[in-house]
Amino acid sequence: MDMDDDACYRAFQTRDARFDGRIFCGVKTTGIYCRPICPARTPKRENMTFHRSAAAAQEAGFRPCLRCRPETSPDLGSWRGTSNTVSRALALIEAGAMDIGDVDALAGRLGVGERQLRRLFQQHVGASPVAVAQTRRVLLAKQLLHETRLPMAEVALAAGFGSVRRFNETFQQLFRRPPGALRRLGGAEIAAGEGGAATIRLPYRAPYDWPAMLAFLTARAIPGVEVVANGRYARTLTVGDARGVVMVEPGEGAYLKVTLRFPKVQAWPAIIAKVRRVFDLAADPAIIEAHLSEDPDLAPLVAARPGLRAPGAWDGFELSVRAVLGQQITVHAARQLAGKISAAYGEPLLDEAANQLGLTQFFPTPERLATVDVETLAMPRARGRALVGLAAAAAADPDLFGTRRSLDEAVAALRALPGIGEWTAQYIAMRALREPDAFPSADIGLMRALETPDGVRPTPAELLIRAERWRPWRAYAASHLWAADPKNPSETKHAQAA
Repeated sequence: MDMDDDACYRAFQTRDARFDGRIFCGVKTTGIYCRPICPARTPKRENMTFHRSAAAAQEAGFRPCLRCRPETSPDLGSWRGTSNTVSRALALIEAGAMDIGDVDALAGRLGVGERQLRRLFQQHVGASPVAVAQTRRVLLAKQLLHETRLPMAEVALAAGFGSVRRFNETFQQLFRRPPGALRRLGGAEIAAGEGGAATIRLPYRAPYDWPAMLAFLTARAIPGVEVVANGRYARTLTVGDARGVVMVEPGEGAYLKVTLRFPKVQAWPAIIAKVRRVFDLAADPAIIEAHLSEDPDLAPLVAARPGLRAPGAWDGFELSVRAVLGQQITVHAARQLAGKISAAYGEPLLDEAANQLGLTQFFPTPERLATVDVETLAMPRARGRALVGLAAAAAADPDLFGTRRSLDEAVAALRALPGIGEWTAQYIAMRALREPDAFPSADIGLMRALETPDGVRPTPAELLIRAERWRPWRAYAASHLWAADPKNPSETKHAQAA
């Protein structure tokens, strides 16, 4: 947004919730930074500075407010469309890139120079990549202190701090008090269980079409790996060498309740990042829907589904396997086949409580599937060879499904893999790489949703031309078209992808 100071001040004067997550103010007289909805009295105009992000405010020397709790504001990505490089950099930072590397390494992965990346961050975020990474760690730790009863050492590790000493030093410098004092101030709202388990709240910009998200995930849930019941989604998950269970359900406000059952708390930042991406919590529906509504054909679909998100994927390899399995068969048949493969080659889940929910195993690793004899797979041999070849490629390159410099580069890299064609590559880019402009134009469901009253459907080429006006949010247009598909998702066949 345009950082007009007078407009920003009016947003704080009126406590306008529409700007929550978009701007933060630093108060010179107190040294703290706040959200527009902070219940404290609005400071004088001359004592306020305005910042594009929490990281920018923190880098300017302000500390988070203990009343409005900036860590609970929506982590909006509305501005990301103005810089794909920044968007991809933020995704990498959220996944832990700055925990194992520096800014130069991050810039190298994005194909830009270090100085260029720093300049883009200052322009679009108002803070450096290092400040963004540090702010994420601090705010996550602060949230865990407020919302769980995890021991201090586990809070430090779960937030991404390398040591408890560094954790204590950072909080002492920033808040002028030890972490334990913040917990006593905030109290523990949500109890943590034993063995690295806790429930936290992840905010979003309302509205949020939870029924549509749940319906999409239900139709594609892999038996034994994913379960949807009583309005709650649960699944087994492997992140690095950490394994456990994650459960997601709607909260009573504009947030999702996320329960993590992972004994290795160091994996929590990466898991939380995956939850945000799968459930698309960084989207600003107002901006996206206003753009898509300019198309008279999409306008009624957008109006019928306010807050519709573009579902992400937990793992690029898992999604790619699902996409290959789904070529020319129904979504229901593909999920059943994925369940059989998981039962045969995935590691069992030894958790009685989770087993009672229907979660019995983890999805197979690329290393395991790469060793499978194609002749033993209950599918056409060509597809079986593509599946095993895909697994071998993923096992050889852990970053195979990582962030690329551009959508075109990502699609080109994916199309070079066994069994991956244009449709599959666009679908993977849309869900696993979270490319907001990815668009599988050959999808039957998309063409069917735009069928005219006399039964004429657009061709893939015609649909691609038509979708030009939907940029840079074509993935969201696809989500609206899928939601409007006159046939049940379980009956939808994928278009030819190989």
